[in-house]
Amino acid sequence: MLNNLREDIACILERDPAARSKLEVITCYPGLHALMAHRLAHRLWQADFFWLGRFISHLGRMLTGIEIHPGAQIGRRVFIDHGFGVVIGETAVVGDDCTIYQGVTLGGTRLYKGAKRHPTLGRGVVVGAGAQVLGGFTVGDGARIGSNAVVVKPVPAGATAVGNPARIIEQSDDSVKPAEKPCAGASTPPQPISHVASSGRTPCDSDWDAAPLQAMLKKGATSQQPQPDSNEVFTAYAVDPGASDPLVKVLHELITHTAQQDARIAELCKTIESMGSKVEGNPTTIDAQRLNKMVDE
Repeated sequence: MLNNLREDIACILERDPAARSKLEVITCYPGLHALMAHRLAHRLWQADFFWLGRFISHLGRMLTGIEIHPGAQIGRRVFIDHGFGVVIGETAVVGDDCTIYQGVTLGGTRLYKGAKRHPTLGRGVVVGAGAQVLGGFTVGDGARIGSNAVVVKPVPAGATAVGNPARIIEQSDDSVKPAEKPCAGASTPPQPISHVASSGRTPCDSDWDAAPLQAMLKKGATSQQPQPDSNEVFTAYAVDPGASDPLVKVLHELITHTAQQDARIAELCKTIESMGSKVEGNPTTIDAQRLNKMVDE
């Protein structure tokens, strides 16, 4: 018990730059107090003193704001930073050297008694503030969960999970990969063009040359493929000092995407008309620069 306490104090002094002395850590760190109460409650729980274990766990929650079920297994040198609002379920397993920030939930998605309902964190896992890890799966050694991420599927060792629902950024190339990847070779076919009024011609006429249109559609489909964001990195509090307002960024991306689609539609209409058909109601190109300026203001 004393050895665990010494290790916990040492790991807090190492990982938290705000910690100045052992006395400060012992008296002023609720994460340390919650772990001390949990270790006592866990021993009572293992000895079948279930009510007493729950009661001590409840007292620890009242004192620290951190709720750890006495049945949960917590490893050595675990650091719960700030900790208010942290919830760790009954069947959760937290490996050695893990770091958990405030507002984290290691919860379950099932209500079956006796089943593995809560996640298992490997060694050295970092869980960012406000993250929700829900389910009886495993988060691999050295993995990192971004702030406010909602993780409902296993995370490979050394990877980073960000977003809601969480997507995986592999450690090897830092490329964003969705949690569920599409089948290999799958692609979205181009949508057919409707409302084309022809003047004495139809798209089925024998003199219709569709080669230019098909080439342009193929080129456009290739250019529209989403590219991985290699600049996305892990931050425990989801704060990037160099980033702009995320709402403004999204609006700019929507305006740019709309302008690109509008230009592509205009190019499609021009190509169709060059092949002998007339398209009614040519689209009007939007002024993307003006809209972007309005959003900035």
